Amino acid sequence: MPARPVAILGAPLDFGAGRRGVDMGPSAIRVANLRARLIGLGLDVEDLGNVEAPQQESVPQGDSKTKYLEPIAVTCRKLAARVAKAVGAGRFPIVLGGDHSIAAGTVSGMAKKKRVGVIWIDAHGDINTPETSPSGNVHGMPLAALLGREPKALLSGPKLNPANVALVGLRDLDPGERRHIHEWGVRAFTMRDVDERGLRPIVEEALRIASNGTDGFHLSFDMDAIDPAVAPGVGTPVQGGLSYREAHLIMEMAFDSGRMLSLEVVEVNPVLDVSNRTADLAVELILSALGKKIL
Repeated sequence: MPARPVAILGAPLDFGAGRRGVDMGPSAIRVANLRARLIGLGLDVEDLGNVEAPQQESVPQGDSKTKYLEPIAVTCRKLAARVAKAVGAGRFPIVLGGDHSIAAGTVSGMAKKKRVGVIWIDAHGDINTPETSPSGNVHGMPLAALLGREPKALLSGPKLNPANVALVGLRDLDPGERRHIHEWGVRAFTMRDVDERGLRPIVEEALRIASNGTDGFHLSFDMDAIDPAVAPGVGTPVQGGLSYREAHLIMEMAFDSGRMLSLEVVEVNPVLDVSNRTADLAVELILSALGKKIL
């Protein structure tokens, strides 16, 4: 992937999650010197600041099946517009979350400019609809919305083709999510697949899926995909996740593919972190995705 100008965008939103704190994720990642470390790779980096998002205490929850959907959708539309503008200016967007509902904005913005596939790295499927979600938390619904399902208020660009979507690292799915993955034709790789096959062939397959007939892919990386022993500062930790090196391998292979169009890292929760350890790891992973090599 050739070097290109980079645009950093923060999306300090925690409306989609049941546990507070991920709205501070963009600040924590910036405190870990993201911009300076990217410049150290020789990249032209512009930090565009944060998308404006209201505080959770200042707005009503709304329908219990889609908690805070309206302010989440408004924020995602703002994010989509700014991502599309950055792409139009020739910059590679790096979006910092915030909870994973912001992916609806990032991907919608990319889809306005490119034919885009998606590689979704996550412990969870995020493919619930309001009718299948056991919690009503919208950060479990963005992928469903991006595929043209409910809640459609989150979608502000062309919907994704399920044949160009790959989920990697799954280990905690709701019954409705299992059904949607099978019925909607989304390719999913669980941690059992990683255990049995090894990560490299899985990432190679995910890259083919997301790149087939597209201009390239968006990589959406939820930090809870990593084992909580390595990344403790996440809102919804689940034992048995990716190792430190496995997480880096995904990013290194994404860079080597030359097809990555944009990147987001979400669900860093500094309230639950230890000495900003998870945010620092997020920066390390972004560096690997942008070309940092061991040798």
